[in-house]
Amino acid sequence: MKDVKVLGPGCAKCKATAEVIAAVAKESGAAVTLSKVEDMREIVGYGVMSTPAVVVDGKVVHAGSVPARAQVQGWLA
Repeated sequence: MKDVKVLGPGCAKCKATAEVIAAVAKESGAAVTLSKVEDMREIVGYGVMSTPAVVVDGKVVHAGSVPARAQVQGWLA
């Protein structure tokens, strides 16, 4: 099971990022735990300076925009 976190203050792009990840996970049947992190101290703790950002299993894999579906599929494979 993959642990996926969406880092961001709750903006529209952050919500869209979470929705894309949830949709791809459901379509592919990938087992994921999806959570949102809105605490700025925790976000900065990951070294992220632009949101939305995505963390998969503790590693920052994307930051600054809504990821493409193909990117998400790669992370969840």
